[in-house]
Amino acid sequence: MKRTFSRLTALLLAGILLQAPLYAADEAKPAAKPAAKPGVVATVNGVAIPSSRADALLQSQLAQGQQDSAQLRAAVRNDLITREVLSQASKKKGFDKKSEVMAQFDLARQGILVNAYLQDFVTSHPVSDETIKKEYDNIVKTMGTKEYKARHILVEKEDEAKSIIARLQKGEKFEELAKQSKDPGNKDRGGDLGWSAPSGYVKPFADELVKLEKGKFSAIPVKTEFGWHVIQLDDVRDLKHPPLDEVKPQIQQRLQQQMLEKQIAELRTKAKVE
Repeated sequence: MKRTFSRLTALLLAGILLQAPLYAADEAKPAAKPAAKPGVVATVNGVAIPSSRADALLQSQLAQGQQDSAQLRAAVRNDLITREVLSQASKKKGFDKKSEVMAQFDLARQGILVNAYLQDFVTSHPVSDETIKKEYDNIVKTMGTKEYKARHILVEKEDEAKSIIARLQKGEKFEELAKQSKDPGNKDRGGDLGWSAPSGYVKPFADELVKLEKGKFSAIPVKTEFGWHVIQLDDVRDLKHPPLDEVKPQIQQRLQQQMLEKQIAELRTKAKVE
C-alpha cells in the first residue's frame, strides 16, 4: 500500500497528471474562465495559485518536447487546480504535519536546489570547441590506428592454459578448446571477441595481442585480473575513427560530467563534515 501511494505521489509531482486535462480539453470546451487577478492563475477555496508556478510547469512541459499552445496552457492551469484541490485535501488530513511527509518535502526542495546549481554551473562553464577537439585527438591517439579480431580462452590456473597451448600446438582446433573457457560471453562462439582496438582490453592482454602474427596464438599464458588467457589473432585492419562532428555531443557531455564531478569533489573537500 505504501509503494502505491509513493508511486502516485511521484507521478503527480512529476506532472504526469497533466496528460489527463490535455485529453479532456479535446473532448469538451469549457466555458470561458473568469478573469484572474494579475499574477494569479486561479483561486481555489480562497487560495491563489501564482502564475510563476504555471510558468515553471509550462517550461517543464516544453522541455519535454510539448508545443506551446492555448490548449497546453489550459492543461497546465487545470493541472495546477487539481494539485491545489488535492493539496488542500491532504492538509485537512494532517499530512503536512507528518514527519515522513516533511522529510520528502525537504528532499524534493534539496533536489531542486541541487539541479539549479548544477545547471547554472554547466551554463557558466561551457566546454570550448578547442577543449573538445583536444579530447577527441587524445581519444584517437589512445585507440591507435589498428583494430584486431581476436579469440581467447580464459581459465583459472596457469597449468590449464599451458595444457591448452600444448593441445593447440598438436593441431587441435581453437574453437573446440574454447568451449572450456570461463568466459560465458564467447565460449560458445569459439572464444570470438570480435573487432576491437587494443585500448579496449586490459594492458597485459593488449600487449600480447599486438605482438601476435595473424593466425597465431600466444605461446605462453597471459595473466590478467580475470585469470589466465590463451589468445589467438584472427585478423588486423585499419581503424576508422568517427569524425569529430559525429561524436562531439558525447565528448562534450563527458567533459561536462568530469567538470561537475571535480566541482563536487572540491566542494566536499572544503565542507566541514562532522
